[in-house]
Amino acid sequence: MRDIQSQRLLETKATDASAMEELGEILGRECPAGTLIYLQGDLGAGKTTLVRGFLKGRGYIGRVKSPTYTLLEPYSTRRSPVYHFDLYRLKSPEELEGIGFRDYLDGVGICLIEWPEKAATLLPDPDLHIRIAFAEPGRTLTLVPYTQSGGFLVDTVLKTYR
Repeated sequence: MRDIQSQRLLETKATDASAMEELGEILGRECPAGTLIYLQGDLGAGKTTLVRGFLKGRGYIGRVKSPTYTLLEPYSTRRSPVYHFDLYRLKSPEELEGIGFRDYLDGVGICLIEWPEKAATLLPDPDLHIRIAFAEPGRTLTLVPYTQSGGFLVDTVLKTYR
């Protein structure tokens, strides 16, 4: 991956699940349509918790499920569709082709991808790559923008996240 916006990299903390949801909500509220976001971190790091907040920020009020077994959970929101991928159980990168992954990169829907490393080279570079690591207390999040959209999201977090 090419880091074309590295000067705007942001490292921040989420002390608990509510802080992780708050950060996700900020991102969801401001995220431009067509954005591709990678979520990377160990099991239990809070990727799906961040997605729950993201969807809340998009106005989604239903239940948010982890797509661990289905690979994909689509969500309809007032502003744009959101596609939540979880590639943890992906057996081969070609499985993504089988579910028509490229169709979701339509410039309208937002794609949130957990475990992007499982898809090897089939995925394009993201707009924003969020790395989540365990830290005491809570989690450390590193937001790495690769495009102007990703940089905009980092700037938004800088201005509004506690």
